[in-house]
Amino acid sequence: MNAVAIEEGMTSRIKSCVDMFHAAVADGEVDALRTRLRPDTAPDVAVRQADALTTPFAIDRRWRHLSAAEATRGVIGEAAARPAPECFSRNIENYIGQVTLPVGVVGPLRVRGTHACGDFHVPLATTEAALVASCQRGASAITESGGCVAITLSEGVSRSPGFVFGTLVEACEFAAWVAGAEAPLRKAAEATTRHGRLSSLRISVEGTHVWVIFEYTTGDASGQNMVTIATQAACEWIMACTPVRPLRWYVEANLSGDKKASAQSFQSVRGRKVCAEAHLPASVLSHRLQCDARAMEDYWRMSALGSVMSGAIGVQGHYANPLAALYIATGQDAACVSESAVGVTRFESRPDGSLYASVTLPNIMVGTVGGGTGLPTQRACLELLGLAGEGKARALAEVVASLSLAAELSIIAALASGHFTRAHAKLARGPRESVSHE
Repeated sequence: MNAVAIEEGMTSRIKSCVDMFHAAVADGEVDALRTRLRPDTAPDVAVRQADALTTPFAIDRRWRHLSAAEATRGVIGEAAARPAPECFSRNIENYIGQVTLPVGVVGPLRVRGTHACGDFHVPLATTEAALVASCQRGASAITESGGCVAITLSEGVSRSPGFVFGTLVEACEFAAWVAGAEAPLRKAAEATTRHGRLSSLRISVEGTHVWVIFEYTTGDASGQNMVTIATQAACEWIMACTPVRPLRWYVEANLSGDKKASAQSFQSVRGRKVCAEAHLPASVLSHRLQCDARAMEDYWRMSALGSVMSGAIGVQGHYANPLAALYIATGQDAACVSESAVGVTRFESRPDGSLYASVTLPNIMVGTVGGGTGLPTQRACLELLGLAGEGKARALAEVVASLSLAAELSIIAALASGHFTRAHAKLARGPRESVSHE
């Protein structure tokens, strides 16, 4: 199969990782792809330390480091830019006001990805002291090491309607009929959306229960509402046409993994599956993380066993921390942190004292259009990232994975070196007001 055929066959959905590299080889572009995904150690960016100063001078200094439009600064940084209530008419009910959260920035975080490629300044909305400082520390270590490689492996958002029958025979007859009706089901579902595409249809039978798992690509939207509406239309077509009538049916019967950590995370994908890796020299580990590779690997090994013994799904330290802060800042559905914060962190020390570190997150549920992403401050945060609007969702997912890697590096180094408690005591219990003498 040539590259043109591959591209035509993938018009409405992301190419798989294998197809992406296959196309690059077929087009003679594999060297260009390798270059894009190679760590970039060019010393053209200032790596900064985090601080807790909240003086006007300190805030102004941070903004001067960001290549953000003045309007973006105005929306995020000025209280007078508080959005009017009308902005929220499609985002909330029983509106009574707004809650203000402080927003910190982490960066530059260097990412060399299949969709995100550059130095990113990442906004985090949180009230947890030490989180931004910790992510900054990890981001500085990654950037100083040439950045992290991030690859989007696959994508898809599912709905799993359930159908109930009187007998097992009826359930199996229905399942066989649905399996042969993929074309009209696709037509019914896709008629409800400009961007959603039905990418696969799977069936699961348990006694008299049948789950029909619809999986979609959702363009640049996170897509929960999109796939619900599309699946409702498909189910209505089923009820109008099926030769075997169910006793009852539900548009979602809890097999999709929506907003929960589930064991199926590593067998499929929900949102986007992204893997990010970095190779950190011993000098960077010592200077930025005050730890060495062997100590970090030793701690990671014990924490991995702790995850297994506790029954956790995946092996990781605290994905939920950076994900929640980034999701809130950029208008994502914060409840999706429950499924997004599933994955695997891996650390390996190398003979030269360097550290190989990677994260794999199979359920990154983010979008750059729709939902809360269009609200003024959330849109401004996406603009600060350079990832607002159409064509940017896959890049945002790669930044999410890279940020998660930065956070894992920092917390594991802190725990391995015995600095974890000290950092939290210093930043969480310091004075409310910090005075700068600069």
